[in-house]
Amino acid sequence: MTILVTGATGNIGRLVVDHLLERTAEPVRALTVDPERAALPAGVEAVRGSVRRPSGLDGVFDGVRALYLAPVEATAAEVLARAADAGVEYVVDLSGEPESWWGSVTAAVEAAGPAWTHLWPGDFVENVRMWLPQIRAHGVVREPWPWLASTPTAMTDIAEVAAVALTTDGYAGRALSLTGPEAVTRCEMVAAIAAATGVPIGFERVEPEEAVAALEPSLGAEHADVVINTILGFLHDAEPVPNGVVEEVTGRPGTTVAAWARAHADELLRP
Repeated sequence: MTILVTGATGNIGRLVVDHLLERTAEPVRALTVDPERAALPAGVEAVRGSVRRPSGLDGVFDGVRALYLAPVEATAAEVLARAADAGVEYVVDLSGEPESWWGSVTAAVEAAGPAWTHLWPGDFVENVRMWLPQIRAHGVVREPWPWLASTPTAMTDIAEVAAVALTTDGYAGRALSLTGPEAVTRCEMVAAIAAATGVPIGFERVEPEEAVAALEPSLGAEHADVVINTILGFLHDAEPVPNGVVEEVTGRPGTTVAAWARAHADELLRP
């Protein structure tokens, strides 16, 4: 039987493919919109398709035992119905708590029929990339609340948890809330990038509307506003505590912001 990874060239799906190849001899099938350009590892079966277009998934689920589901709210239920009809037994999904943005994906998975494991990360370490345009232009990050803290999770850790759940018994029916290994403030994340790259980076405390303007070149006006006035707003009342689930599942500590920044220093330094 085969494991299918949807969104296999996406930020997390591509890493799920890599971690599966390290952990199992079971065939891995990768769903991608352009198999010829996907540059997937040898031995991976690349098939054309997208979870955004369920009507084009005929045959994709044939022989599939389990799948990793990339979250697309509008089509999740139809994709899962097709998977269940084809005999897929198990789904590991990237989603969120029922009341969250991705709660509809969680509900669709639970209603579909196959066994499931939910992966519920909070913020991603990789979100620090949104600061790069202002760092490169001005050498400073502008945000309103330098003391706000979170427990960001590296995408490779999420992907490894997915690979373990797809290849190991004991995770069906569980919702795994994923945190990074430490609570870090916004100012500390900026300092980690500076230390990894050797480039001095300042943190300038500004009003929320100025922070939105600083993020617009990388995120666009609407998304920048959501980040500053909604997502960061949640952190005001949060008490971020690492929960150790990544280490429990993978057998290794999660990736710190500093370690991620060191591993990606060349990218962070790129003009």
